[in-house]
Amino acid sequence: MIRAVILGHGMVASHLVVGLERIKNGDLKPYGVPFGFRELGIDFNDIEIVASYDVDSRKVGKSMYDVAVESLGDGIPIPESLKELFIKEGVHLGSVKGLPVEAVGLESRYTLNELVDYLVDEWHNYKPDVFLNMLTTEHAEPFKDLEELERVIEENDVARITATQFYAYAAAKYSREHKNAVFVNVIPVPLANDPTYVKLFELSKGLVLGDDGATGATPLTADLLEHMSERNRHVLSIAQFNIGGNMDFLALTIPEKNKMKEFTKSSIVEDILGYEVPHYIKPTGYLGPLGDKKFVSMHIEYITFNGLRDEIFVNYRINDSPSLAGMCVDLIRIGKIALDSGCYGTCYPVNAFFMKKPGPSDAKSISKIVAYHELKRFLIERGISLTTRIEI
Repeated sequence: MIRAVILGHGMVASHLVVGLERIKNGDLKPYGVPFGFRELGIDFNDIEIVASYDVDSRKVGKSMYDVAVESLGDGIPIPESLKELFIKEGVHLGSVKGLPVEAVGLESRYTLNELVDYLVDEWHNYKPDVFLNMLTTEHAEPFKDLEELERVIEENDVARITATQFYAYAAAKYSREHKNAVFVNVIPVPLANDPTYVKLFELSKGLVLGDDGATGATPLTADLLEHMSERNRHVLSIAQFNIGGNMDFLALTIPEKNKMKEFTKSSIVEDILGYEVPHYIKPTGYLGPLGDKKFVSMHIEYITFNGLRDEIFVNYRINDSPSLAGMCVDLIRIGKIALDSGCYGTCYPVNAFFMKKPGPSDAKSISKIVAYHELKRFLIERGISLTTRIEI
C-alpha cells in the first residue's frame, strides 16, 4: 500500500481523488495515466489518499466529496467513499496572496519551528509514503545552503520561505525521523532544481521530484523541437501561449508568480535544439469563461532543404487539471519505485519525463519522447516488467 498526502486541494486534487477512486471501483479506464496500461507492480488499488491540506476557508473542514461536487460540477460522478475524507487546515505563508480566497493558516498559531514538529507528528500517524505538492503557483527564491534554510526556520522568518518550501522541509524531516518519503512538486517553485533541497532529501534518505508538471503545450513543443533537431531543420522562431480560466491562471496574472512559470516553460529551447532561438513561450492570460479548459496556440517557423521556409501552426483546447492529475497517479507509483530502489535526493529520469524543468539544477531538458524511453529503461533496470495489460 502507498499512502499519499495532498498539499493544496484545488481542481487538480479533486480530479485526482475522484478519478483514482473511479479507476479503483472499475468505473473508469486509466486513460491519461502515462503507464496506466503497463505493469508497474503497483496496482491502482494499492494507492490510498490519507490526508489533504488547504488554506481556503471555504474548503477546510469539508469532505473531499463536497469539495469535488462544488468544483467539478455534476458532469462527473463523485464516489461516495470521498465523504469519509476531510480537508485539513494547512500552511499559507502568503501562497494565495492577491487571489479571491479567504485564507487561513496554521502559522497563525505556531512558529515555523513548532509547526514543523506539529506536522511531522501528525504525518507520523498517517504514515505517508508520498507527498503531492499541488499548491497554486508561488514566487520563490532558492536557498543558498542548508544553513540559510535552517536559520529561516529557527528565526521564524515567514517572509523568506514559501508554503511549498516549508512543506518540503517538514517532509524531509519526516523522512529522516519516521519513514522514507517522496515529495512530488508539480508547481514551478524550485525544489529539485534547488541544490539545498536535493541535499536535504539526500541526507534524509528521501526523494524530491520536480519541478512543474508538464501536461499541455510545453511537452508538445518539446517533442516538435526534437522532430526539428532530428531532421536538421533550423528553427527561426517559436511562439507558444496558453489562456485559461482556472485559479492557477488567475494566479499567473500576478507578475512574480507568472515569472516562475515562464522560467520553467522556456528552458526547453536551447537544451533540445543546441542553439538559442527567438521565442515567446509564456502563460499569457486569464479569461474566466474558459474555466479549466485552456486554449493553447503555437507557431514554429523553420528552414528546410534548399533554404526554403516552412511553418507549423497548432491550436487546441485541453482540460488542464485532469491532465496533471492523471500524471500524478503515476508519480505516486513511480516515485515510490525510485525511492525503494535507493534513489535519494532527486531522480532525473523521472523528472525528465514528468516535469517542465527537470531537476537537478545542472540537468538539461529533453523531449518527452526521448524521456519516455529513458524512463522505461530506468524502470526495467529496477525489475519492472512494463508488460502491457489486456484491458486497453
